[in-house]
Amino acid sequence: MKIILTGNEAIARGAYEAGVLNATAYPGTPSTEILENVVQYKEIHCQWSANEKVALEVGIGSSFAGARTLVAMKHVGVNVAADPLMTMTYTGVNGGLVLVAADDPGMHSSQNEQDSRHWARFGKLPCIEPSDSQECIDFLKEAYEISEKFDTPVLFRSTTRISHSETLVTLKERKESDKKIEFEQNAKKYVMIPAFARPRHIFIEERLKKLKEYAEKSKLNKIEINDDKIGIITSSVSYQYCKEVFPDASYLKLGITWPLAENKIKEFAKKVKKLYVIEELDPFLENEIKLLGVKVKGKPEKFLCNELNPEKVEEIITGKARKLNTPAEVPPRPPVLCAGCGHRFVFTVLNKLQCTVSGDIGCYTLGTLPPLNAMRTTVCMGGAIGVLEGILTVLPKEERKKFVGVIGDSTFVHSGIPGLGNIMYNLNDGLILILDNSITAMTGHQHHPATGKKLSGEPASILDFSALAHACGVGFVKKVSAWDYDQLYSTIQEGMDYEGLAVIIAKQDCILLDRNSYKKRYTVNEKCVHCGACVKVGCPAILTEYQEKKLVQVSIDQNLCVGCGLCAKMCKFGAIVEKEMK
Repeated sequence: MKIILTGNEAIARGAYEAGVLNATAYPGTPSTEILENVVQYKEIHCQWSANEKVALEVGIGSSFAGARTLVAMKHVGVNVAADPLMTMTYTGVNGGLVLVAADDPGMHSSQNEQDSRHWARFGKLPCIEPSDSQECIDFLKEAYEISEKFDTPVLFRSTTRISHSETLVTLKERKESDKKIEFEQNAKKYVMIPAFARPRHIFIEERLKKLKEYAEKSKLNKIEINDDKIGIITSSVSYQYCKEVFPDASYLKLGITWPLAENKIKEFAKKVKKLYVIEELDPFLENEIKLLGVKVKGKPEKFLCNELNPEKVEEIITGKARKLNTPAEVPPRPPVLCAGCGHRFVFTVLNKLQCTVSGDIGCYTLGTLPPLNAMRTTVCMGGAIGVLEGILTVLPKEERKKFVGVIGDSTFVHSGIPGLGNIMYNLNDGLILILDNSITAMTGHQHHPATGKKLSGEPASILDFSALAHACGVGFVKKVSAWDYDQLYSTIQEGMDYEGLAVIIAKQDCILLDRNSYKKRYTVNEKCVHCGACVKVGCPAILTEYQEKKLVQVSIDQNLCVGCGLCAKMCKFGAIVEKEMK
């Protein structure tokens, strides 16, 4: 059967066909849809985990018990999972384990642009890269064979364009693994105390040699000899770009990008007159190939950052930039919090109180942009609390009150909890706001341990943030509706004045969870003096008209308004009023 699938859908299908029994992940663009598609296959247990480290640890456990296991995350998630990953390279597997790392060249939804191939070299484990959806299925199935044959976890690298592009695939039946599901009692393999780990390091080095031999013969590395004037070594989506621009060139398409098939590379180099390496992000292949003594040309420095495309590939190889017809300019659409978002209330209050916000990763990161202009640091998942602690530690006490930590509910579960314990233990000072919108909103509404539902939709226990904060020893813990502007203002002011560590949970469900449940609307009447106070909250439902840079008209889009009332709170003239609904 042939159908069209995205790369993420194809990875899910590949897991099914490979006989995977357990799939774990933490959501993050561009990897999120993998588990959202795996869940349709009832043969596979499927779960969101609190963070990527936990996801991999759960995956390691099921692998030890003999189950083929899929673990998925975005590139920065691998950083979080690095601790168990670096040790699993020593323990190896029982049932095959594949870690999908979805890189994000161009940083479409990421705080950095790192290249996950380095993890494979660092951990001395194989890295496999598909170039389309069919290869996502086929290469993933092969990855499980490699994992079990060589007793190794396998890094399966995707990118945003592979994850989200659609190509034709052929579906096949599921093939169950012949591995028996039982835990193997083998402390020397699974208990990494120094005495047991030392011989496993020797095993890793021997395994790497065997993987190199495998790479030389593997069908995942393919030579295509056409015109010998130009030879291109490439992988992943870069292969598609190259084929589009240079269909007649000769290719060494690498499906295994670590360890490298050194002899095959040298063999290919002899067959062409001029050799290029085309790859996104770091010159990973280029540098390794040059170390082999092979003369090869990579991309200029100006293409080191961001995604490639066919035009860039053409310029890299020919040295000439293609002149493109410039399309009509599209009006800019800067990202903005949804109309009625509870985060807008929080940042409006923090602005009024002239606070500096140590922030985190989530929708609320938009609080850094005009007109809210509140958030001033964002480093990594869960980093808001630790960064706040560091700032407060070195500031004079009289300056501390204006610094506030802001973190989302999913992010707090992910890695904010240790930060809370740490700041309570070391400093016992500061104000932390947990913005609880009852979902992992930024990546498309995934559940987590505080939402009350599992990935499957089944009910789950709910992590109580208030109880957790009290358990950490926090003396000031209050929960407030984010839409209650007056109470929110007074509670935040109270938390700032509190002598010790204060935690405020600002609760308001994400508007997009059930937008139709909000029946109230607001409108602008004749009392409006065009002062612009309502505009400063940055609500997309507030429409404006300017003449000669002067505000002359304000109205509210009834299709966007959900009746939160923040704009009415900002209006001193009573010009924004509740509209009677029919």
